[in-house]
Amino acid sequence: MKKSILGSIYLTLAASIWGGMYVVVKVVVAVIPPLELVWIRYLIAIVALIIIGFVTRQKWRIEKRYFLIIIGIGIIGNAISIVAQETGTMLSTAQMGAIITSSTPAFMVIFARFLLKERLTMKKGLSVSLATIGVFLIVGIGNLDLTSKLGGIALLIAALTWAFMSVLVKLLPSDYSQIVVTTYSIAVALIVLTPFVMPRLQGIHISEWGHPSILGGLFYLGIVSTAGGFLLWNRGLQMLNASSGGIFFFFQPVVGAILGWIILGENIGLTFWIGSILILVGVLFIISEK
Repeated sequence: MKKSILGSIYLTLAASIWGGMYVVVKVVVAVIPPLELVWIRYLIAIVALIIIGFVTRQKWRIEKRYFLIIIGIGIIGNAISIVAQETGTMLSTAQMGAIITSSTPAFMVIFARFLLKERLTMKKGLSVSLATIGVFLIVGIGNLDLTSKLGGIALLIAALTWAFMSVLVKLLPSDYSQIVVTTYSIAVALIVLTPFVMPRLQGIHISEWGHPSILGGLFYLGIVSTAGGFLLWNRGLQMLNASSGGIFFFFQPVVGAILGWIILGENIGLTFWIGSILILVGVLFIISEK
């Protein structure tokens, strides 16, 4: 299969998985606060990744010159970005989350231009513009209270740091196993978060975790969203350039809106389908670019 098409499939799957994450986080964060939730989902994810790594006989050695990049990915992308994302999701609405996170591909284009010297083509600019308009049509913009504004700031930090992390991934050799890279970066995030989380764990009522929605949500966030999503995203980015890969992030709000319609009974109007078409056209521009 053509490398660009396979990379596109990986990125689409990752973004779609994260689209479902917003619904899950909204349920779980009512019982487990954002910081503790990130720590717990990483604990679950790293166990799954280590098992997968040993079963598939991965080579765990990383050259010393890439240690700082791995640490940067872990702190910026896996720690700061995800904590900010879940905090913003808790404080704001799913619509706000979709609007703010839709800025991630634009930031990726900027970071890729300065860090990787990737050329900013007319097609890339047009694809980001079309997809951004599509997202705004899907989610709309409403009146914001103070809590939502604080959530919006947190989500903006999440978008910036995730874009920067996605560009850092491109600085690693393409033949490095994404299972190994993801495992090490999540381990870094766990080490960084543990001193902040340990004193707070006593405040969590573990008895409430037994509810199917909470228990299922934790496994989804830990195994599917974190282990699976990160693996697919990082692998897809290795197959495309960073600025082009970012456009697939726009699938996240589309899937989130569809799941909200199916699970929560939210209405989907004509603007949703128009926005989805614009996003699809933007993605097709990227796939067709040499």
